[in-house]
Amino acid sequence: SGEAVYRVPLCGADEAAEAVAAACAAQPAWAALPVAARQNFLNALADRLEGYAGHFAKLLRGETGFADEAAQAEVVAALAALRSTELGEPGVVAIVVDATRPLAGFAEAAAQALRAGASVIVKPSPKAPSAAYALCELSSRAEWPAGVLNLMQGDTAAIEGLCAAAIDRLVYAGDATLGAQVGAIAAAAGKPC
Repeated sequence: SGEAVYRVPLCGADEAAEAVAAACAAQPAWAALPVAARQNFLNALADRLEGYAGHFAKLLRGETGFADEAAQAEVVAALAALRSTELGEPGVVAIVVDATRPLAGFAEAAAQALRAGASVIVKPSPKAPSAAYALCELSSRAEWPAGVLNLMQGDTAAIEGLCAAAIDRLVYAGDATLGAQVGAIAAAAGKPC
């Protein structure tokens, strides 16, 4: 409908530097945990997400216009990603997610990295930010260590700020056209994407 439902801040370089500093500080201790311990955190997050599946589907429907079935499928895909055993790479990872799969795209990229010992900063789409916000909120309720999973809102300035900070790589989840733009920002900053 074009009606504003939520308002989020447009973060830039200062907020990106703060989020990356938190992720950098948390990453060594997180990486030192056994994979099974990190998976236990992911499983606890999945359990909480499953308990709020209806709420997450409602958030997705409201922001994306997904039909109920598609919104529920998005939650199921996120749960599967959190409970998977697939490993990514360690380090400090920034994840940019568009509005095509705002929850599942985030969960798929983040879970692999987190399972491998990476700390993560997620920058969701300004058009569909609530599911990522709510999942990060659930991680704090599941008593995740501070700085392991970080959220920042924004647009191009936020992505540029992340690429200018001390991240090891940028991961993009979403539409290929926007992905090319995100990749160009990362390449200009010398960050793998």
